[in-house]
Order: sequence, then structure tokens, then C-alpha cells
Amino acid sequence: MRRVNTSALIPGMVTGEDVFNYNNHLILPKGLILTDKAITKLEFYSIINVRIEDEVIETPETQVKEDTSYSERLKLSPEFQHFQEDFTKETEHFKDVIDNFVGDSGELDADQLVEHALSLLSSENKYVNVFDMLHSMRQLDDATYVHCMNVGLICNIFAHWLRMDEEEIRTATLSGLLHDIGKIKMPEKILKKPGKLTAWEFGVVKTHPKESYKMLENHPLNIHIKNAALMHHERCDGSGYPLGLTSDSIDPYAKMVAIADVYDAMTSARVYRGPLCPFKVIETFENEGFQKYDSKYILPFLENIVDTYLLHDVRLTNGESGKIVYINPHKLSKPTIKVGDKYINLSQEPHLFIDAIL
Repeated sequence: MRRVNTSALIPGMVTGEDVFNYNNHLILPKGLILTDKAITKLEFYSIINVRIEDEVIETPETQVKEDTSYSERLKLSPEFQHFQEDFTKETEHFKDVIDNFVGDSGELDADQLVEHALSLLSSENKYVNVFDMLHSMRQLDDATYVHCMNVGLICNIFAHWLRMDEEEIRTATLSGLLHDIGKIKMPEKILKKPGKLTAWEFGVVKTHPKESYKMLENHPLNIHIKNAALMHHERCDGSGYPLGLTSDSIDPYAKMVAIADVYDAMTSARVYRGPLCPFKVIETFENEGFQKYDSKYILPFLENIVDTYLLHDVRLTNGESGKIVYINPHKLSKPTIKVGDKYINLSQEPHLFIDAIL
């Protein structure tokens, strides 16, 4: 392992340690294979040098047109195809394990669940932005199993952002994976209803946290995992369900899962709407999040989420397209966009928003 100046980095080099910016936010994870985009990100943050592994990984480039968007290039890349294949395989495995648990055996191998989920964040999959990957797979069927996998992965990354230790990261990952298993017993006609739920139907859906808790209650799992299943719809202002708890009574892992759950649900396609742009979700969190969510968790989540989209191409609500070049720390949903030769500070444009990530 050696330390290399950023100006001397080349695609294929592998980071030997996590790289943080001046705000102590993770920019690039350890074990990431550098791409031109990743190197540009280091330059943007004025990172002087990076610890690099001795090996250099050959990464074949997919030939695409110059004017294709980052999202289109990503979907054509071998990295995305590899991740999508692995994600589908691991989700099927997760489904089999949970169905077996709910069915006759009643056994749950938590270690195996975590190991399989984390395989998506290891080796060659680790050098791509997992949020980019999940965002690009939003056309997939976002059933309960897929949602649980997404939330498990998001909680794992979230825990790393919070600098949790390995056991805490494992607990956060399992909390995300298992938080919604009670929905498996719910009628599909309610879960997939294209219109607004009736009061009775919504009442049925609101029973899933207690159902999830009952399914996990008698198993030798960390109590935080069980609490996350029960409390992930509780809100700090007491407006949540099923118990109407306030902040002091809500398990910290449930607070993490609540944020990851809402983020994934809102950025995923639903039978009654398409996926929302992540910046619309961030705006929603900014508008109501500090009453409903613990600032200890919502602030680092939003700050790190926004950082993952720095230098991404976006489309604005006025139809113009540009690149995110600066994150506004006081209004995270309103970064500065470079459109051609001009710069648009969205925080000074009250009626202009990011409509889509390209």
C-alpha cells in the first residue's frame, strides 16, 4: 500500500482506506476501484493524496455515445449488470430464507442473511455508488422483499456514515433487512392497490409493525432489531404508529430504519406513481424531517446522501439540464447547478427545482 497524489491517480487503482472530506463526510469507501468520475470527485474536494492498494484492477469500458447520460452509461456498464444480477440472486435468496422462516421451519439464520446482503457491497461491486445502482433499478418490481433488501443496504451504508463499529453495523443491517417482514402476511390486493387505501385498508397496513415484532419476538436476535421492526413507523413528535411514541422512547436503530425506509419508499416506483427524484425526497425531509426524525440521524443521512450526487447530471423543472457543482449546506435540496456556461444557485430560485437525476 502506498500514498499517491490525487494528480497521479489513474482509473483502476484501488483505495486503501475510507476518504473523508473536510466535513468528515465519506467521499469514497475503502476498496473502491477508481474511475474518472471518482478521481474528479477527489479533485473537487481538494483531496491532496490518497492511500492506494498496490494492485490495479483492469476495468473494461463499455462503448457508449458521448452524449448519453450518466444513468444510461451506468445501465450499460458491466458493473451495473453484475450488480443487478447479484442483487436479483441475493433477493431471491432472502425471499427463500424469509418464506422458510414464516412457513414450517420457524428458523432464521441471521448471520447468513447479513453475509449474503453484504456480498453486494464487497469485491467489484463496492467501487460503484450503491445509491446510483439502486436508483437505476427503480423499474424493477419493488415488492416487500426488494424493499427490505434496499433498506438493509441503505442502513449498512448509513451505519458506516455514523462511524458505528462492526457489531453495530451488523445490527443496523439486520434491522433494515427484517423491518417489514410482517407485510408478507398482508393481502397483496391491499399492498398493491393502485388507488388510495380506505380507512379500513390503511388500518390493516398499520398492523404490520406489530406483526413483524411478533414474528421476531421469540428468536435470539438483538433487541434493537426487534424494536426496529416494531417502531420504524414511530415519529419523534408522537405522530407515528403503532404506539404513538415520542423521541425518547424510540429505539435508535428504529430511528435509522425509519429514515432509510421513507427514503427508499419515496424513491421507488409504486403502482399509483413513479419513483420520486431523490432531491424531492430530500426537500420533504427538510420541510418536515426535523420534527419527525431525530436530528442526530437525519442530518448526517441527508448530508451524505446529497454528497453522493455531487457532479451528477440533472434536469431542472424548467427543462434545462446541468451538473451539480456545489452542495448548499443550508439547503441541501437546492445545490448550485452548472448549465452550459452559467451557474444557477437553486437556493436563490424559489420556483426552480431538480426534477430528475440523469
